Amino acid sequence: MPLIKPFAALRPAPAHAADVAAPPYDVMSAAEARRMVDGRPWSFLHISRPEVDLPEGIDPYSPPVYAKARENLDRMLGEGLLVRDAAPGYYLYRLTMGTHRQTGLVAAASIDAYDRDRIKRHELTRPVKEDDRVCQIDALNAQTGPVLLACRARPDIDALLAGLATGPAETDVTAPDGIRHELWPIMDESLIAELTAAFEGLDALYIADGHHRCAAASRVAAMRRDANPGHTGAESYNFMLSVIFPHDQMRILDYNRVVKDLHGHSVETLMQRLSVVFAIEGAPGPVRPERPGEFGMYLGGHWYRMTLDPARIPYDDPVGRLDVSLLQDNLICPILGIQDPRRDDRIDFVGGIRGLETLAARVDSGEMAVAFALFPTRMEDLMAVADAGEVMPPKSTWFEPKLADGLASHLLTD
Repeated sequence: MPLIKPFAALRPAPAHAADVAAPPYDVMSAAEARRMVDGRPWSFLHISRPEVDLPEGIDPYSPPVYAKARENLDRMLGEGLLVRDAAPGYYLYRLTMGTHRQTGLVAAASIDAYDRDRIKRHELTRPVKEDDRVCQIDALNAQTGPVLLACRARPDIDALLAGLATGPAETDVTAPDGIRHELWPIMDESLIAELTAAFEGLDALYIADGHHRCAAASRVAAMRRDANPGHTGAESYNFMLSVIFPHDQMRILDYNRVVKDLHGHSVETLMQRLSVVFAIEGAPGPVRPERPGEFGMYLGGHWYRMTLDPARIPYDDPVGRLDVSLLQDNLICPILGIQDPRRDDRIDFVGGIRGLETLAARVDSGEMAVAFALFPTRMEDLMAVADAGEVMPPKSTWFEPKLADGLASHLLTD
């Protein structure tokens, strides 16, 4: 099977794209999702977060939630809010956030390639979240949340994608957060063949965001193959909804840390411990690190710039040299006593989109004792980890801008 193939997307009717488009299902709390759907009866959150239409406090992983998702999908289909394209195609997808712009391709990516590690992962998954996506896909008989993939930038693919974004987009939505989402259907058979061949020439694709969606799609495909002894591999369930961008167009923001206490240290003794490992200087305002190995710290009402001793950086280790690893291995674990940041409730994570002011505010409020600002992980580092077959520490990457849910869904019709 090819690495990618075209598919007939389920999309909003042109007049209703702005009514349907929604943020990814996993970037807000249940309370935030309920506020977002207020006055928006056609928001895709009614499908991706159907608990918004059920009593507060309901278990979001319970059968009535998935049944409600199916009911809401059927309702939007019946009202003509969502319409399936008549023929398979690709879709050019452009994201614009301020001065940043990235242009990629919506495609059905091969689950066999994922299973064989040609679509490479860099993150561990949690069974409960995998199970949730399996139930969602099964209930809807569709994949509605696209996986964000990256390919190594190549001039031929860049030129091909850039040349397709001509004329007004068929879908053009500016979301409440100011991010613009544009979609151009590509239905010409010769262009489809050219795109398929160009991507087939790639050694690999890389999961940027969506590891649970990939794992769930793979599990659903395996179950359906087992139930269909005559399967050919070309069935729609053997592919997953994806948006692929050249790696050099993607934007990773910092993913910062806040910690609830100083693990028995006073401010003075903590600074003494840190000075053994870091060069520390005071700063007049928020510190945004300018290079790997440099960190900002907010402690006791003051900002500091900290630079790690270069001798402590394992440059030949693709995981160990990540800034999230350097902070964990040299400070958060040995000094603040947090051995497993996945499970320790003394630590929390703050996406860079929320700003450095949020870090200071959480410390000043007394909720947290100290905050750390990190230099963003680079796409080259992500790909190096994936190529090595390793996994990143938790909360290593925060991608912006984020894809919208609802603009293109993949129906599993065979």
